[in-house]
Amino acid sequence: MDWQGQKLAEQLMQIMLLAFAVVAFATGYITASFQTMIQIYAAGVVLTTLITIPNWPFFNRNPLKWLDPSEADKHPKPQVQPVSSSKKKSAKK
Repeated sequence: MDWQGQKLAEQLMQIMLLAFAVVAFATGYITASFQTMIQIYAAGVVLTTLITIPNWPFFNRNPLKWLDPSEADKHPKPQVQPVSSSKKKSAKK
C-alpha cells in the first residue's frame, strides 16, 4: 500500500464508521432497540474492516520509486553534526 493509499484507507474508514454510527443510532432510536443498533454498527465495523485493511489494487495507484542498491551507494547518507552550545551563560548577581 502506498502513501496515497494509506490516506485513502484512513479517510474511507472514518467516513464509513461515522455513517454506520449515524444509521445505527437512528435505527436503534426509531425501533427503540439497543440490540439492533449494536448489530448494525457491528456489521458496519466488519464491512469497513473488509474494505480498508486488505491491500486492494486501488490502494496501490501511486507506487514509490526506490533507488537501485548500486545507485544508493553513490549517494552516502549525510553525517549528523553534534550540536555545540554557543549560548553564553548569564552571570548571577
